[in-house]
Amino acid sequence: MAKHGKKYRDIKAKAPTAPVALAEAVAFVKAHAGAKFDETVEVAMRLGVDPKKSDQTVRGTVSLPHGTGKHVRVIVFAAGAQADAARAAGADEAGYEELIEKVKGGWTEFDVAIATTDAMKEVRKLGRVLGPRGLMPNPKTGTVTDDVGPAVGAAKGGRVEFRMDRTGNVSVRCGKRSFEADKLIGNINAIIEAVQAERPAGAKGAFIRSCTLSSTMGVGVPVALASQE
Repeated sequence: MAKHGKKYRDIKAKAPTAPVALAEAVAFVKAHAGAKFDETVEVAMRLGVDPKKSDQTVRGTVSLPHGTGKHVRVIVFAAGAQADAARAAGADEAGYEELIEKVKGGWTEFDVAIATTDAMKEVRKLGRVLGPRGLMPNPKTGTVTDDVGPAVGAAKGGRVEFRMDRTGNVSVRCGKRSFEADKLIGNINAIIEAVQAERPAGAKGAFIRSCTLSSTMGVGVPVALASQE
């Protein structure tokens, strides 16, 4: 395990160890920079589900009211007029056969992949490249669509995807440390509500068991949430 530097250890010594109100957690993260650059802020949640059960998988999207503060690179697998519409909406790249071959070769310098329903016949074959990175287009997240223009706009404008990992955790970026506190709080509340809305029917007891807020190089701060029994 890598050792943390003195700055990190100093911040950790000051950080709350018991869950605190969201506003307090945001204030601490903003006041204690872990790096000189404008760090990304993430909210992580441990869910009360059984990751081994396929009917308890949690996945969805949320449109952050104040954006992510990040330039989102979007590609669209589409041909003809659909590809033209994607480019007009601001897609970083759009195409069909050539784009598929480019990704098949290992190129993954993008954050969101969108595909038309027809294109998915071939895009599915990119599972080994896109799947492990969470980039495979999916109808549930709005990234398989025949209305690509709005989908590109949503991805560029602050829509983020969340997906539970193998251990039942979800981590979602909610903005930059330079964001005003109320904007970070607004984004985080939107994320929490979206995750709660995806609660599987088989989940028992509290759904979000714990919640932690942190910046890229900073310390995790535990957040107190209302009871969800």
